Amino acid sequence: MKLSIVVIMHNMRREAARTLYSLSLAHQVGIEPGDYEVIVIDNASTAPLRPEDMDGHGAGFRYHFHETDSKSPVEAINIGVEMARGDAIAIIVDGARMASPGLIRHTLLAFRMAENPVICALSWHLGPDVQPKSVQNGYGQAFEDRMLEEADWRTDGYRLFEISTIAPSSGDGFFASYPSECSWIALRRDTFVGMGGFDIRFQTPGGGFCNHDFRNRAVTLEGASPMVILGEGVFHQVHGGIATNAPPEKRPLAMFHEEYARIHGRRYETAPVPWPLYVGGMPAAAKRFLK
Repeated sequence: MKLSIVVIMHNMRREAARTLYSLSLAHQVGIEPGDYEVIVIDNASTAPLRPEDMDGHGAGFRYHFHETDSKSPVEAINIGVEMARGDAIAIIVDGARMASPGLIRHTLLAFRMAENPVICALSWHLGPDVQPKSVQNGYGQAFEDRMLEEADWRTDGYRLFEISTIAPSSGDGFFASYPSECSWIALRRDTFVGMGGFDIRFQTPGGGFCNHDFRNRAVTLEGASPMVILGEGVFHQVHGGIATNAPPEKRPLAMFHEEYARIHGRRYETAPVPWPLYVGGMPAAAKRFLK
């Protein structure tokens, strides 16, 4: 089975350098070049990625610039999946998220364990607190750059756990609950197509609750096996994102709820996942996030 990883970027040259490196064979362990590909969709950036930003990661990395007036990533996601060559799909809606070293290997393993898996990895914010709070206390790109350099994460990617705070969507950590939002979600391509992909009606900047909506629809499919990757995750770099990096009083949650209600006729609620399956290991640096 081949995994196609779709990564959405918007004005993220700085963040793309680390995200793409983290998905390359220089960082990922236990996999071969033919096991996966990475499809980068640049969602109408005013400062798009340059050829040199894509060079050096491997032949399996592809880039497509999506010209659009939309501030939502949903069309870009669906285009990325259309371009995919793999039977399995993984999606990173926010390209500022770096991957831990065993994420691809354990995702591929999870696909071998269930007929129709919906695989989610937990998410962290780089820095001493969740970023809507830390940015109010002086945390920013310069601080983050120094922190990552001092952590020497390219030598040992699991050190990312040591310099990060678990995201609210991932609850209390491993073995707690299935995340309310999957910043890394993987499923069979046929399942994605059967769902109609991401709902293009989500058009608020950043996509609003498009990711939450897709997660809810996927885990409630008949025959779906929701799964959580243990000991791995994705790590959000600060970049001024509309939701993740906005101060609490300026986060556009009311707008997101209004859009969701217009689309579905009801207020957004997280679909419960009572009995998720777990696959993975537990590197020492991740153990402090055990529930």
